[in-house]
Amino acid sequence: MTPGARRVLDAASRLFYERGIHSVGVDTIAEAAGVTKKTLYDRFGSKEALVVSYLQHRDARWRDHVEACLARVPEPGVERVLAVFDAAISWSDENSPKGCSAINARAEIGDGHDGHPVFPEVSRQKAWLLRLFEDLCREAGTQDPAAAARALMLLHEGAIVTVGMETFARPFERARAVARVLLESQPPQTEQVVTP
Repeated sequence: MTPGARRVLDAASRLFYERGIHSVGVDTIAEAAGVTKKTLYDRFGSKEALVVSYLQHRDARWRDHVEACLARVPEPGVERVLAVFDAAISWSDENSPKGCSAINARAEIGDGHDGHPVFPEVSRQKAWLLRLFEDLCREAGTQDPAAAARALMLLHEGAIVTVGMETFARPFERARAVARVLLESQPPQTEQVVTP
């Protein structure tokens, strides 16, 4: 990525997250980045493509953060699953005071039936997190990893929305506590012995 493109992406990321996608025009982004509109379009092609790049950039940073948190809990088990919530706690204050950028973008764009490129990007990000929860639950020996993952996803996503809505303080900590109860109430998966 050229220095100009990086400045555009950084400016767009800050502005889209702070003000919303629809309220920020390419003129504002170009001015904030110190480039011309031509440079913006040369590097990204369209505002829609820039929005997708913004979402992908934030998602890549979030995934790196999650991986770093998981690396601190290498052994499979409940604590490793809960490390995803620990990642959300340490990420949220600095990076997501207005909630999830993907959820916010989805709310602005609509239902995704108009072919807008944001919808598949947002769906891809959420599908990744659900798969991660399921993989971690499977590694932990949870009896029904898919069902546990869906419940954890609901807790995680509910906490994100609560952050953005400022409904109550420290929602990720509360979600983590509920996730622990849920995971510890699941009997571990046992290998079935096949008798002749």
